[in-house]
Amino acid sequence: MSRRYPQRPIVGVGAVVLAGELVLLIKRGVEPSKGLWSIPGGAVDIGESLEDACAREVAEETGITVTVGPLVEVVQRVLRDDRGRVEYHYILADYLCRAEAAEPVAADDAAEALWVALDQIDAMGLTPDTAAVIRKAAAMNRCPGV
Repeated sequence: MSRRYPQRPIVGVGAVVLAGELVLLIKRGVEPSKGLWSIPGGAVDIGESLEDACAREVAEETGITVTVGPLVEVVQRVLRDDRGRVEYHYILADYLCRAEAAEPVAADDAAEALWVALDQIDAMGLTPDTAAVIRKAAAMNRCPGV
């Protein structure tokens, strides 16, 4: 099934990867949202668990190995073209992940990858809803059980 103008929503994952007070971000290298910063993630492969997809996508896009933790948020992203047709429709399960702050290497769909201080995320030009998901994950990380 095509990701552009799909017949049904595509299930994907996102990883809020934290290392202390740093979050791992990628600059999207492809549409949708090419050129904007986001958390690593992508589509779930057939037969793959959400958690396995999350770890795989982070490794593919940044070279970073993560421990996948709890679900943070489920986000629906519907993007329409100029005629109002649904061009992209994703259902994204975003997970809190932890990693060592190793040097990321951008690959796959990521044009760039870097660690950003949590108090600097608003200056990054993030995709919609991303800052809120990062803040929720950071709060969960500080207060396990939230």
